[in-house]
Amino acid sequence: MGNRETSSELQLFALVLAAGTASRFGASKQCQAFRGEPLVRRAIRLAEASCGRNSILITGSEWRRVADAGKPLAGFFVLNDQFEQGLASSIACGVRAVSTVADAVLLLLADQPLISTVHLTELISRWSAAPQQILATAYAGTVGPPVIFPQSYFAELMALQGDQGARPVLDKNAAVLETIHFEDAAIDIDTPADLERLR
Repeated sequence: MGNRETSSELQLFALVLAAGTASRFGASKQCQAFRGEPLVRRAIRLAEASCGRNSILITGSEWRRVADAGKPLAGFFVLNDQFEQGLASSIACGVRAVSTVADAVLLLLADQPLISTVHLTELISRWSAAPQQILATAYAGTVGPPVIFPQSYFAELMALQGDQGARPVLDKNAAVLETIHFEDAAIDIDTPADLERLR
C-alpha cells in the first residue's frame, strides 16, 4: 500500500482534509476553482507530489462532488460519516484508516491554497532526519497545518473531538514540536470574499 519515499524508508501518508460543510462559504468550497483547478484537486496534487500513492482524501459533506473534483486520485478517499462533528472527526477518521501501515501522517487542509511543494518538501526532509518529532508550520503568530505527526501520536489524534483540529495535540507536545515558518499558510478560504481576494 505504500511508497517508501523518505530517505529513512519510513511510510508517510498525506491526509487531505476536505470533509467540512463550509457553512461560512455557503457552498462546497472544496470544489471552488483557484488558478484553474478545484481547491481540493490542488491539495491532492501537492499531497501526491510529496507522498505519491500514500495520499488519502478525507471526504464528508457532498462527498461525491468533492471526490469527483479531486480526480484522478493516485491513492484513495475515505468517507467520514461523522463530518458534522467538526474537523477533529476527519483527522481521527483519516489517521484510523492508515494507523496500521503509517509511520507518520502529513495533515493538509483543502482550503490553504498557497501551500507549496517546496514547503512540504522541507517539512518532510526535517521529519526524515528526526522522525520522532512533530513538524508543524508557523505563520501569523501561531502554528498549524501542514503538520507531520509520527505514529506515537496517532492515539491522541484519533481521540480528538470538536472543531479545533489537532491544536490540543500540538499544545500538549510542545517540547517535541519543531516548526518551519511559511507565512502563506495563514491564507485560508472561509468565505467567497476570501477567494475573490486571492483571484
